[in-house]
Amino acid sequence: MVERVVPESGRRRRRPTKQGAVLSERMIVETALRLVSQHGAEALSVRRLGAALGADPSAIYRYFRNTDALLLSLADELIGRAQEGWEPIGDWRADLRAIGLRIHASYRSNPQAALLAAHRTTGRAHETRAVETILGVLRSANFPDPLVVRMYHAFVDQALAFAAQDAAALALPQSSHEADAEVWHAVYGKLPAATHPNIAATLPLLADDMRGSGYPFALELMLDAMAARLPAAGVPADGSGDPRARTRRPPSRA
Repeated sequence: MVERVVPESGRRRRRPTKQGAVLSERMIVETALRLVSQHGAEALSVRRLGAALGADPSAIYRYFRNTDALLLSLADELIGRAQEGWEPIGDWRADLRAIGLRIHASYRSNPQAALLAAHRTTGRAHETRAVETILGVLRSANFPDPLVVRMYHAFVDQALAFAAQDAAALALPQSSHEADAEVWHAVYGKLPAATHPNIAATLPLLADDMRGSGYPFALELMLDAMAARLPAAGVPADGSGDPRARTRRPPSRA
């Protein structure tokens, strides 16, 4: 595509597409997501998108200056879907858990698009709202701002990294997915305890756990690590407000 985007006020087509609909940015994004979901990354082309929309491919230039701009909109749409219907409850840990699991689920539900978009920074409305929300959750817990930034970075990278990895697995043909799962029994299950005692001891648990994503537990580990760095807000100077300090206080001499 070339850079000839039309200002928003002039984007509306004067006539509907062959399907009788009037083009909009949202319609293009939703159609692109559907095509990518069905046919993979190669479906993200002006020709195929125009055909699916029943419009001349050049009409897409009125909304997106190039395919990368369209890709960023797809990425932002996945972030937006993760936030739909979510409301904070005021518990920083529960709120972060919910956000992380929602991001992960949104990308897993669109694995082909996730492979294209999980590593991108969109700068668009949904992403901006997510950044503001996550920072706000961390700051509301009274973490200092330098730590807030590092925690935000680690939290988002963890969610997106697992989302990309799990999306890649989901995007595999079913036969490949089943073959990978079978390796735990066909290969690891036959290793002798004499040479691989740790694998042999844990194999039933290992084979079962590896069938799912490691993200939920990894997220809990991260939340535990964050909680361990919470400032001791409101603890009196003598430590009397800290339950741990009570066990260290010398007995009364009265």
